[in-house]
Amino acid sequence: MVRVLRDRRIVLGVTGSIAVYKALDFVRQLTQAGAQVDVVMTEEAQAFVTALTFQTLTRRPVHTTAFEAWDAEQAGHVTLGANADIMIIAPATAQSIARLAHGFADDAVSLTALACPAPLIVAPAMDHYMYWHPAMQANLEILKSRGVILVGPDHGPLASGMVGDGRMASIDEILAVTRKALGRTGPLAGRRVVVTAGPTREFIDPIRFLTNASSGRMGYALAEAARDAGADVLLITGPTALPDPKALDVVHVTTAQEMYGAVKHAVQAADVLIMAAAVSDYRPRHVAREKIKKETPIQVLELERTVDILREINQPGLLKIGFAAETEQLISYAQEKLHAKNLDMIVANDAREAMGSEFSSVVLITAEGIIDRIERQSKVALAEAIIDHVAAMLRTRVATDERTP
Repeated sequence: MVRVLRDRRIVLGVTGSIAVYKALDFVRQLTQAGAQVDVVMTEEAQAFVTALTFQTLTRRPVHTTAFEAWDAEQAGHVTLGANADIMIIAPATAQSIARLAHGFADDAVSLTALACPAPLIVAPAMDHYMYWHPAMQANLEILKSRGVILVGPDHGPLASGMVGDGRMASIDEILAVTRKALGRTGPLAGRRVVVTAGPTREFIDPIRFLTNASSGRMGYALAEAARDAGADVLLITGPTALPDPKALDVVHVTTAQEMYGAVKHAVQAADVLIMAAAVSDYRPRHVAREKIKKETPIQVLELERTVDILREINQPGLLKIGFAAETEQLISYAQEKLHAKNLDMIVANDAREAMGSEFSSVVLITAEGIIDRIERQSKVALAEAIIDHVAAMLRTRVATDERTP
C-alpha cells in the first residue's frame, strides 16, 4: 500500500470519452492503495460507463448531477470539492477543458472543479485535430497559467481510427503525477535526490558481459518514495526489466564507468545521493573487438577493479547513503564500508534474500551504530522507511547548521 495515497480524499471527474474505461482501473488502484475516492460524472460519461460501476469499485455514492440535496453537513458539490486533497479529471474531453478554462459550472464535474481549492490534474483525451486546434491549445495554456497540472496526452491509436496525439495518458503516469502532487509539501520538498539502481554490465566482447542478479526494484522504489516525499528526483539506472518510473527524471547507463560519470555530474546540484545500484566490482582488462568464437582456445580472463563510485564522490554537504549486500558478517562488513567510503548511512541486507526479490529486510547503520532494523517486507514499504530516515537526517543537519555560529 503506497503511503502517500492512504486515507487521502480524491475526487475523480469523468467526462464523455471512450477512454473512460481506463478510469475504472485508476479508481481500482486508488482504492486498493487506501484512498477515499469520490467519482463525479458528466451525463455524456454515463453513456460509456454507468455510475453503478464506479460505485461498486469505490463503495461510495457517485455524483452525476449539479443539483444535489444539501443537508446540515454536506453542501453538495461545494463540500465535495472543498474537502478534497486533490481532484483529477480523467478523461478530460475538449468540452470539459473549455468549461474549466472559462469558468463554467453547468455540469457536475465543472461545478466541483470550480469549488475545489486543492491541486487539479487534467488528463486530456480527444482526437488529434481537436487537440491541436488553436482554441484547445489556448484553453490548455489558460489552465497551465492557473497551476493546473496537465498529464499527456499520448501519441497512438485513437477512437477515430487515426494515429496521432490525443490518447489519454497511461494510468501509471496519471497515478505517478497524482502521488507527486499529493507529496508536494512532504519532508523532502525542495530537495534534489539522486538515486542509483540496478546492475551494471562489464563487457567481455560485444555481446557477452559480467553482471549480477540485481533487479533494480529497491532503487526504483526509493526513487518513487523520494518523489512522493516532495523531492526532485533523478534516477540513474543500469539495465533492468522494469518500466521507467513516472514523474521523475531517469538516466540509463550500462557500465560502472558510465554510472560514475552520470553520478559525478548529477550530484553537483544534489542534496542526497542514495547508491542502491549493484555496481560491478570488476571488469575485463581487455574487451574483445569481435565475438569470441567457440573454436577460440580457452584463455584466462583478466579482471581489473572498476571505479568505487561512493568513495570517489566527496562533495561537501552531500548526504551519502550506501548499500551493503553481503552473504556473511553483515553488520561488520557494512560498518567497514560506512567508514571507508565516508557515508552518512548504510543500508545492510543479505544479498541472497534481497537480490531479484520484491521483499527484503534491512539494517540501517550510521557512525553512531545501528539505528533501525526493518523486518522483511515489500521493497516499496522499505523504501518509504529509508526515506523517512533520510529526511530526518537532513532535518538534523539543518538544525545543527542553524546552531553553528
